[in-house]
Amino acid sequence: MNSRERILGRVRRALADVTPETRPYEEAVPRDYLRAHGERTAGETVELLAENLADYRAIVHRAGAGELPALVMRLLAEHGSQEVLVPPGLPPGWLAEDGPVRIHDRAALTAARLDRVDSVVTGCAVAIAETGTLVLDGSPDQGRRRISLIPDHHICVVRVPDQVVSSVPQALERLDAARPLTWISGPSATSDIELDRVEGVHGPRTLEVILLG
Repeated sequence: MNSRERILGRVRRALADVTPETRPYEEAVPRDYLRAHGERTAGETVELLAENLADYRAIVHRAGAGELPALVMRLLAEHGSQEVLVPPGLPPGWLAEDGPVRIHDRAALTAARLDRVDSVVTGCAVAIAETGTLVLDGSPDQGRRRISLIPDHHICVVRVPDQVVSSVPQALERLDAARPLTWISGPSATSDIELDRVEGVHGPRTLEVILLG
């Protein structure tokens, strides 16, 4: 018997006399908390998102569908990107035909290879205005979690106003907890005890968000 089996055995013995009638912790948790802070129009919610994204040092851009490919190519060129990582379900119209070499994500790509890619372009699942947060859930236009964490430059496209909600509770209603969720509030950053900010420790140092209207 290994350690895992011994521990699980102890847990089973401790729970041997527990019945459905003695499990108050299984009762539904009341969720009567405030779902959002005030009423906003869709336009006001998008503006609040843009403000809080910028407050977290993300770089915010706006574009219509016809402007998006040229804008993405300009941002890649300004970053000096030679390669751009592309998730499998990224809409083909988001990238122009010319530009950096496209690296299509696949399981065989190692972390070391991903680290050599300059930029990644993804969509998102939902954006939260009150916290300036983008949530990725591994959908085809977002790809695996690692592709938004390893490259140093992340361009994330948010469809507005459809993908924007005011609050975290509203976002949770749209998300599937069984999916691999990545919550992004600005570029990767941390601070030591002296509050010296260091960016790029846990993910990209540069986050650019395109609000696609």
